[in-house]
Amino acid sequence: MDEQLYRDIILEHWKYPHHYGLITNPTISITKNNPLCGDVITLTAKITEGKISEIGFESEGCAIAKAAASILTDLVEGKTLKEIKKITPEAFLAELAVVLTPSRTKCALLSFSAIKNIH
Repeated sequence: MDEQLYRDIILEHWKYPHHYGLITNPTISITKNNPLCGDVITLTAKITEGKISEIGFESEGCAIAKAAASILTDLVEGKTLKEIKKITPEAFLAELAVVLTPSRTKCALLSFSAIKNIH
């Protein structure tokens, strides 16, 4: 795929994020922020039999942070906590498939750092 297509995918997730909105009666709720740029992500999820059965998020901040959270929720829904723990930052960034500056990488990894706090 060409770089423009990847940019289009990021824009699509930003405009029409998947799993947007907090879920009712979550098993977990995690909020992370990046004080350097002002991004804030809240992830909520239900864990059923060791798997994420439902997940949602809300965000304030840049397009990359919101799009990355949307992509992350697609990636982890239905996975076990053990499977999620095995996902590396590099593997997650590869899912985004765009070249990011160091500051934008921190934006993209905000939701990833939140999901890694699930126990």
